[in-house]
Amino acid sequence: MKVVLLAHTPMPEQTVAAAARLCYSDTDVEALRDSISPEKAAQFVEMLDGYGHESPVEHASFTFGIEGVSRSFLAQVTRHRLASYSVQSQRYVRQDPFVYITPPAIAQEETLAAQYHQMMQQAVMQYNQLADALAQKYLPTLLSQGLSESQARKKAEKMAIEDARYVLPSACETKMILTMNVRSLRNFFRLRCCNRAQWEIRAVAWKMLRLCYAAAPSLFRNAGPACCSGNCTEGKMSCGRAAQVRQQMEVMHHGCENR
Repeated sequence: MKVVLLAHTPMPEQTVAAAARLCYSDTDVEALRDSISPEKAAQFVEMLDGYGHESPVEHASFTFGIEGVSRSFLAQVTRHRLASYSVQSQRYVRQDPFVYITPPAIAQEETLAAQYHQMMQQAVMQYNQLADALAQKYLPTLLSQGLSESQARKKAEKMAIEDARYVLPSACETKMILTMNVRSLRNFFRLRCCNRAQWEIRAVAWKMLRLCYAAAPSLFRNAGPACCSGNCTEGKMSCGRAAQVRQQMEVMHHGCENR
């Protein structure tokens, strides 16, 4: 699993502070932003948090590159609708080599891991057999349409993997670029850094939070699962480990601040 911060709004905290101050100022926009020092911006962001005034933070966004995650992760992360996604397509990219994600609970047991590996190999074998058969089916028609052999084979391949992908498992590895504004990220971290989140999206969320905090600590100082900024919101479903989660958050803050 790899998560990198590819880009973010320049001077994100000052941009947020300027957006909030503009509501009550007739100053030129650029001059307003430039007049806010990083220290004043941090103070202003903290004040906004105290008021619960979140709309200004939507003006800052962060873009991540994510690799080594499963299609199962993709199904979960795209439930966060206030975001932009660009995902490697199984329609245009053949799974060769075939890479899959193994859940830790399976990887820790030698017998289960062997069974899992065998199942994945069966899946890719079926995928390749189906893709090859479909390509052979499409080839004569494409040649009859006047395409050269190389053109026909290339197009037949693309047509074949479009349907062959249906047999691929949710464990299949994918890559994506994801962009969210700060308000959406805070909501994402509140839900997905929680111990009750599924292991894969929780691991990605913590990596994203660490990168965000290092880039804009004032905007993300109170970000994270609900128990880190108040009481657990999971009720009877609580993991019961709020103290450990808060300690994990403190360690992350300390590590980022001393880099």
